[in-house]
Amino acid sequence: MKRNGRAEYLEKRIPTATFFDIDATDDTSNLPHMVPSAAFFSQAMMQCGVSNADHVVVYDGKGLFSAARLWWMLRAFGHERVSVLDGGLPAWVAAGLALEEGPPPAAARGAFFTAALRPGAVTDAARLLAHVTAPDAAEPLLVVDARPAERFEGTVVEVRPGCRSGHIPGSRSVPFGALLEPSGKMRPPDELRAVFAGAGVALDAAGPPLVTSCGSGVTAAVVMLGLAQLGRSERVSLYDGSWAEWGSDPSKPLATGPA
Repeated sequence: MKRNGRAEYLEKRIPTATFFDIDATDDTSNLPHMVPSAAFFSQAMMQCGVSNADHVVVYDGKGLFSAARLWWMLRAFGHERVSVLDGGLPAWVAAGLALEEGPPPAAARGAFFTAALRPGAVTDAARLLAHVTAPDAAEPLLVVDARPAERFEGTVVEVRPGCRSGHIPGSRSVPFGALLEPSGKMRPPDELRAVFAGAGVALDAAGPPLVTSCGSGVTAAVVMLGLAQLGRSERVSLYDGSWAEWGSDPSKPLATGPA
């Protein structure tokens, strides 16, 4: 988005809010903001003053964009007591509520946070490749792509240098923006259901496991949040490498055009 989240945080924020940098990770893949180790994430949460007993509320400066990524990461690491502020900072400002600026407040002392990555929370390229190349032998999956439709269909050049245009074969297109109102808030449940149904994504638990993907694993979490709003949280994982990984590897199968 060509924005500086930390600078915007220092300019204005919800009082007592602390800053979490989604780009901070100990991952060595050279892919953008990948999930860190449990030890790294535990330390990051404690530096934010977060303990395992806290109910965490996350927000961002866009409305609903990167906040869902931290919401998903907390849940992936076993912390279920987490919510997303609908509409983020723009909604807070529009409501005329108090703001804070300048140097950040000191994080609460004595916070203790232990993270443990939940099995099945993250999907890797090997699992998807097996599904794409040998669908009869591998487990059934449905990949849900959160990128804009023109990027999914491959009609525009990818935003990341070296990335091909198109999508993972067999995936469905659910642009994350289609789940949001113009204000940046999440659409009501009936409208969310219509978006997923129109894309051919089954919401019942009897359907195939869902894997969300996007450009780099951020807006895929917005789709995860939309699914959770409709009660579909089980058997849903996020492809962390997303198109930054798959699209930059010429050996990976590629499809173009509509789903």
